[in-house]
Amino acid sequence: MPTFRRPTVQGATFDSAAASVTGRPMVVDFFAAYCRPCQRTLPALQALHAARPDIGIVGISLDDVPEGAARMIDRHHLTFPVVHDGGHVLAGRFRVVDLPTTFVADARGRIVGVADPELAGSEDALARAVAALDRHQ
Repeated sequence: MPTFRRPTVQGATFDSAAASVTGRPMVVDFFAAYCRPCQRTLPALQALHAARPDIGIVGISLDDVPEGAARMIDRHHLTFPVVHDGGHVLAGRFRVVDLPTTFVADARGRIVGVADPELAGSEDALARAVAALDRHQ
Protein backbone atom coordinates (compact mmCIF):
# COMPACT_ATOMS: atom_id res chain seq x y z
CA MET A 1 0.00 0.00 0.00
CA PRO A 2 1.39 3.43 -0.81
CA THR A 3 2.46 5.35 2.29
CA PHE A 4 1.28 8.90 2.84
CA ARG A 5 1.22 11.66 5.43
CA ARG A 6 -1.56 14.23 5.16
CA PRO A 7 -3.52 16.58 7.43
CA THR A 8 -6.97 15.33 8.34
CA VAL A 9 -10.15 17.32 7.99
CA GLN A 10 -10.58 16.87 11.76
CA GLY A 11 -7.37 18.84 12.42
CA ALA A 12 -4.79 16.11 13.13
CA THR A 13 -2.23 14.49 10.84
CA PHE A 14 -2.58 10.98 9.45
CA ASP A 15 0.69 9.19 8.74
CA SER A 16 0.38 5.68 7.33
CA ALA A 17 3.98 4.98 8.38
CA ALA A 18 3.42 6.01 12.03
CA ALA A 19 3.95 3.44 14.76
CA SER A 20 0.26 3.66 15.72
CA VAL A 21 -0.69 2.59 12.19
CA THR A 22 2.02 0.17 11.10
CA GLY A 23 1.74 -3.40 12.22
CA ARG A 24 -2.03 -3.45 12.03
CA PRO A 25 -4.50 -3.99 9.21
CA MET A 26 -5.73 -0.91 7.38
CA VAL A 27 -8.81 0.01 5.36
CA VAL A 28 -8.47 2.99 3.00
CA ASP A 29 -11.72 4.25 1.50
CA PHE A 30 -11.94 6.81 -1.29
CA PHE A 31 -15.24 8.72 -1.41
CA ALA A 32 -16.90 12.01 -2.33
CA ALA A 33 -20.08 13.77 -1.26
CA TYR A 34 -21.49 13.64 -4.82
CA CYS A 35 -21.10 9.83 -4.94
CA ARG A 36 -24.40 8.15 -4.08
CA PRO A 37 -22.91 4.67 -3.36
CA CYS A 38 -20.48 6.38 -0.99
CA GLN A 39 -23.47 7.33 1.17
CA ARG A 40 -23.82 3.58 1.95
CA THR A 41 -20.11 2.83 2.27
CA LEU A 42 -19.35 5.40 4.95
CA PRO A 43 -21.89 4.17 7.54
CA ALA A 44 -20.62 0.61 6.96
CA LEU A 45 -17.05 1.81 7.55
CA GLN A 46 -18.09 3.64 10.71
CA ALA A 47 -19.75 0.42 11.96
CA LEU A 48 -16.57 -1.50 11.16
CA HIS A 49 -14.51 1.12 12.99
CA ALA A 50 -16.66 0.67 16.10
CA ALA A 51 -16.71 -3.14 15.91
CA ARG A 52 -13.06 -3.76 14.99
CA PRO A 53 -10.69 -1.37 16.78
CA ASP A 54 -7.84 -3.65 15.68
CA ILE A 55 -8.30 -2.39 12.10
CA GLY A 56 -7.17 1.11 11.19
CA ILE A 57 -9.51 3.03 8.90
CA VAL A 58 -8.89 6.22 6.96
CA GLY A 59 -11.25 7.93 4.58
CA ILE A 60 -9.95 9.91 1.64
CA SER A 61 -12.30 12.55 0.29
CA LEU A 62 -12.04 13.48 -3.37
CA ASP A 63 -14.40 16.44 -2.97
CA ASP A 64 -13.28 19.69 -4.58
CA VAL A 65 -13.19 21.50 -1.23
CA PRO A 66 -12.51 20.30 2.33
CA GLU A 67 -15.98 21.50 3.39
CA GLY A 68 -17.51 18.68 1.33
CA ALA A 69 -15.51 16.18 3.35
CA ALA A 70 -16.50 17.92 6.60
CA ARG A 71 -20.18 17.63 5.66
CA MET A 72 -19.74 13.88 5.10
CA ILE A 73 -18.04 13.52 8.48
CA ASP A 74 -20.94 15.32 10.16
CA ARG A 75 -23.68 13.57 8.16
CA HIS A 76 -22.34 10.07 8.89
CA HIS A 77 -20.88 10.78 12.35
CA LEU A 78 -17.46 9.52 11.28
CA THR A 79 -14.90 9.03 14.04
CA PHE A 80 -12.06 7.68 11.90
CA PRO A 81 -9.58 10.09 10.26
CA VAL A 82 -10.57 11.66 6.95
CA VAL A 83 -8.03 13.21 4.58
CA HIS A 84 -9.03 15.67 1.86
CA ASP A 85 -7.36 14.84 -1.46
CA GLY A 86 -8.52 17.84 -3.48
CA GLY A 87 -5.71 17.51 -6.02
CA HIS A 88 -6.34 13.75 -6.34
CA VAL A 89 -2.67 13.00 -5.65
CA LEU A 90 -3.50 10.05 -3.40
CA ALA A 91 -6.16 8.84 -5.81
CA GLY A 92 -3.46 8.78 -8.47
CA ARG A 93 -1.01 6.89 -6.27
CA PHE A 94 -3.69 4.29 -5.49
CA ARG A 95 -4.90 4.31 -9.14
CA VAL A 96 -8.49 5.06 -8.17
CA VAL A 97 -10.75 5.59 -11.16
CA ASP A 98 -14.25 4.97 -9.72
CA LEU A 99 -15.93 5.80 -6.43
CA PRO A 100 -16.26 4.42 -3.91
CA THR A 101 -13.10 2.34 -3.88
CA THR A 102 -12.00 0.60 -0.70
CA PHE A 103 -8.58 -0.98 -0.19
CA VAL A 104 -7.85 -3.46 2.59
CA ALA A 105 -4.21 -4.00 3.59
CA ASP A 106 -2.81 -6.56 6.00
CA ALA A 107 -0.53 -5.71 8.93
CA ARG A 108 2.50 -5.77 6.60
CA GLY A 109 0.94 -3.19 4.26
CA ARG A 110 0.10 -5.63 1.48
CA ILE A 111 -3.22 -4.97 -0.23
CA VAL A 112 -5.29 -8.14 0.22
CA GLY A 113 -8.67 -6.89 -0.94
CA VAL A 114 -10.30 -4.18 -3.00
CA ALA A 115 -14.05 -3.63 -2.82
CA ASP A 116 -15.36 -3.52 -6.38
CA PRO A 117 -16.67 -0.01 -7.15
CA GLU A 118 -19.92 -1.50 -8.44
CA LEU A 119 -20.51 -3.24 -5.12
CA ALA A 120 -18.41 -1.16 -2.75
CA GLY A 121 -21.44 0.62 -1.37
CA SER A 122 -22.79 -2.55 0.16
CA GLU A 123 -21.89 -3.85 3.58
CA ASP A 124 -21.52 -7.27 1.96
CA ALA A 125 -18.66 -6.04 -0.25
CA LEU A 126 -16.91 -4.53 2.77
CA ALA A 127 -17.43 -7.75 4.73
CA ARG A 128 -15.86 -9.74 1.87
CA ALA A 129 -12.86 -7.39 1.78
CA VAL A 130 -12.37 -7.68 5.55
CA ALA A 131 -12.78 -11.48 5.33
CA ALA A 132 -9.86 -11.44 2.86
CA LEU A 133 -7.90 -9.59 5.51
CA ASP A 134 -8.77 -12.14 8.20
CA ARG A 135 -7.64 -14.97 5.89
CA HIS A 136 -4.20 -13.32 5.48
CA GLN A 137 -3.44 -12.82 9.16
